[in-house]
Amino acid sequence: MGLLTLTATGICSMFGASIYIVPFMIQRNVPGIAQWVLPAFALAAVPAILAAFAYAILSSAMPRAGGSYIYVSRGLNPYLGFIASFSQWFGLSIVIGVIAYVIVPFMRDVFLGVGWVNVAEILENGIWRVGIALSLIWIFVGINIRGIDTYEKALLPMMYIMILLASIVIIAGLVFDQNSFLQGLIERDGRSFIPLANANFDWKIFLSAAALMFSSFIGFDSIAQAGGEAKNPSKNLPRAILIAILGVGIFYFLFAASVYRIVPWSFIAEESLFKDITAPGLLIYVLPGYLGVAILLGAVIALINDLPAMLLSVSRLMFAWSRDGIFPKRVENIHPKFQTPYVALIVAGLISSIGVLGSHFASDFFLGIDIMVTSMLINFILMSLTLLYIPKVNSKIHAEIKIFKNRKLQIAIASTGLLLLLVFLVMHTYKDLSKDLDAWYFHSTYVWIIVIVIASIIYFIKWRQLKNTGTNLYHHFKKLPKE
Repeated sequence: MGLLTLTATGICSMFGASIYIVPFMIQRNVPGIAQWVLPAFALAAVPAILAAFAYAILSSAMPRAGGSYIYVSRGLNPYLGFIASFSQWFGLSIVIGVIAYVIVPFMRDVFLGVGWVNVAEILENGIWRVGIALSLIWIFVGINIRGIDTYEKALLPMMYIMILLASIVIIAGLVFDQNSFLQGLIERDGRSFIPLANANFDWKIFLSAAALMFSSFIGFDSIAQAGGEAKNPSKNLPRAILIAILGVGIFYFLFAASVYRIVPWSFIAEESLFKDITAPGLLIYVLPGYLGVAILLGAVIALINDLPAMLLSVSRLMFAWSRDGIFPKRVENIHPKFQTPYVALIVAGLISSIGVLGSHFASDFFLGIDIMVTSMLINFILMSLTLLYIPKVNSKIHAEIKIFKNRKLQIAIASTGLLLLLVFLVMHTYKDLSKDLDAWYFHSTYVWIIVIVIASIIYFIKWRQLKNTGTNLYHHFKKLPKE
């Protein structure tokens, strides 16, 4: 992969539910955030950007498949590297299923927009929704198995289209305002709405929202997982990571700001209590019908485009574990024709399919997002710790860092990111455990703990097997895998 495909992998992993749904459904998931969504969004970007800098620095010294696992296992501790990346793998795999499940209502709304009511009604059926979601996952498992050329042909055209169509929302924010929306609400639905005054600021609510909206910036790490397939990886990996996080972060903010400029936050908060809210659904009151359909189509393409990039990411984690001997060896098997880790991709497809079924039966896709946020906060915390301690743990690899070589700068990035990430983790965990839910397994924290226990069992079993083969484990986990 060249710089363009690597960057596209990160952009497409980030661009989807995070932009079209999360900034608006946050009103229901974190009641009371009110008009403070955009400041929370901006705060959420800070630790994500710092984590991206840590990834970029470490990727320049360790350009291998399995990115985050390789960085922590070689620069901090092999056990921490495995459990962090295992929870990341589980969280992202589940979210792939969540995204696939969320795509179908957007497809339904596209058909409604063009007048195909009968097709839209079919997509309301649970069996069709689950069936289409599962089909999308396995189509992209197949595309990934066929190799990088097929992957690029699927990914790049859709990326250009989704950015173009999403830009309509930003332009709309320059043309329309709340008066336009309120007038459109009367004309379309015969409803009047009086926006509420600004709500009081609450630090707990604000930090809880920022911690959840942190999920909007997760995805750039998928670039690091593809390190084994990158051209000139020591330079292109960090470049792609920084371009993706900064470019998408700016786009996200402009997108969300445009919607909130047009639609009163109090309307979004009220509507979110009764139905799922999306950016296209909110803007139908001000945009001509054909532009509304275009935005919906852009959302469908953006969500679909999440799937191949994220499947690539999670499959390379499994490949790296297997190659290191701490996961079943069969998972590192390479397809004889396409030269891709097809077993890892099939396993990723199976776990993602569980995410589809979980979303359907739990009736709340935010559970999957909560699991991912917990996993990625832990992962990024360990990434910051790795950047802090790698000179002591593995000075040889630390000496290979190609960008931001100044040690004081590295410490500033890692320590500031670590502090903010810990605050976010505490707030996210507190919010999750304080929820009044029907069953314990709807708490993402408990699910994450179970995943970590499973990961620990797998790790120690495989560690003992490696030790019994006579492998020098100290040297094994100090060196990078062969390219």
